[in-house]
Amino acid sequence: MSAALFDLSGKTALVTGGYKGLGLAMASGLGEAGAKVILNGRKASSVAPVCEQLRAQGIDAYMKIFDVTDYATLASNIDECAKEHNGIHILVNNAGIIQREPLASMAISDFQNIVETDLTAPFAVAQAVVKHMRAQGSGKIINICSMMSELGRDGVGAYAAAKGGLKMLTRNMATEWARDGIQVNGIGPGYFATDITAPIRVDGHPFNEFIINRTPAGRWGNPDELRGTAVFLASAGSDFVNGQVVYVDGGILATIGKPSNES
Repeated sequence: MSAALFDLSGKTALVTGGYKGLGLAMASGLGEAGAKVILNGRKASSVAPVCEQLRAQGIDAYMKIFDVTDYATLASNIDECAKEHNGIHILVNNAGIIQREPLASMAISDFQNIVETDLTAPFAVAQAVVKHMRAQGSGKIINICSMMSELGRDGVGAYAAAKGGLKMLTRNMATEWARDGIQVNGIGPGYFATDITAPIRVDGHPFNEFIINRTPAGRWGNPDELRGTAVFLASAGSDFVNGQVVYVDGGILATIGKPSNES
């Protein structure tokens, strides 16, 4: 098999929320595979240093500052990206938020905010990008779903509702846009070692013990372990893969119980 199948040279990738955490890991992977990477965020002060860091690593990185929920300016920002960078060939819909609150006490405005950011905004961004992909005759859209696209958990009902909706939106985007040469798939990350999870990954913390015991791999994921999946779904290697969600979770969704130590 030729490595050219996964070569992203000449492609432009827009990664929303791509300046930190899992978004940055995926953006780095796409850049290392040859893509020009555009990192999106709301504040230049947060995104610019990350672009410089990627450039120092030999990645062709740029930034585009806009809010994915500002629908009045979204399309013009996407159009500018396409014009400035010779099209948008890859979109990673990564920007999202979570708020831990029991459904019974959650304010409707908070529920709506999560659904807007995690479900409506990915739709709006993809809708703005897809016209450029149609004009090109090809494109790759990767929606960042979650294990909560499949499972419920106390305190994250709004997030789960949005991510479950994003899974079905992914399938419907694939259904409508496949004949345009566009593949739309999702990635469902498991539990990864990031700055956000650092406080609960200490020895003795109940959630840390829960994740280690619940995950067949017996550990948290390394963000770099998302890069290969992102590159695959962004490359010619996935040209007949459409409407799927690839769960990168160390095997959590494969089992209902604590992994056995027996050989």
